[in-house]
Amino acid sequence: MENIKIQTTQNVDIEYELASIGDRILATLLDYLFFIAYFFLVLLIGALTNYVIFESLAVISLLSLPILVYDLVCETFFQGKSFGKMIMKIKVVKLDGTQANFGAYLLRWLLRVVDTRIFGGAIALIAVLVNGKGQRIGDMAAGTTVIKMKANVTINDTILNRVKPDYTLVFPEVAKLSDNDIAIIKDVMRISIQSENMEAIKKLAVKTKAAMGITTNLPHTQFLATVVQDYSHYNFDK
Repeated sequence: MENIKIQTTQNVDIEYELASIGDRILATLLDYLFFIAYFFLVLLIGALTNYVIFESLAVISLLSLPILVYDLVCETFFQGKSFGKMIMKIKVVKLDGTQANFGAYLLRWLLRVVDTRIFGGAIALIAVLVNGKGQRIGDMAAGTTVIKMKANVTINDTILNRVKPDYTLVFPEVAKLSDNDIAIIKDVMRISIQSENMEAIKKLAVKTKAAMGITTNLPHTQFLATVVQDYSHYNFDK
């Protein structure tokens, strides 16, 4: 499987597994199944009303709207995922590892016509193959790519960890950090520990201490784990 190295906003490199072309094609085909189901529902309603609803161009245009804006709406409200992407466990992210915003989703949606509607999707296929970052033209314009998600998600895969009721806050300075900072810390720790890349953990620990304005003699891994726990306790306790 192809991986992409992403430099986070804290200048730490982490790797994500890119969604394969097959994953993306299957996700699109699954989305088309939802379109087909929607069309059957519309036809059923039309049959029950003796096709009266199809006599108005305005009504036909309105009924077509959900299909036209499907990708934009899904990715905006489901954090980079359409229903097909959810099933295939892939999602859209920014190249810095952060969650894409509406502007990025809008660019991807607008350029989808060029990518997938012209020449039967050949343009998107060629772009992904030669780009090296899993990007079609819409992704290049939006600064996004599509990555695989982990199969099993628990509370520890979210920003916050589960903490004991009697947990004592170690670093009150975690209030200076953001949700995105904690998400990056968790990702870097998980990936770096798996790959035994202690240099990345050290680098992140130094930057986190600077952001919090503290010094500590705790080992880097223990310090970062404590920061995540403190942040979870701090936010649960609000």
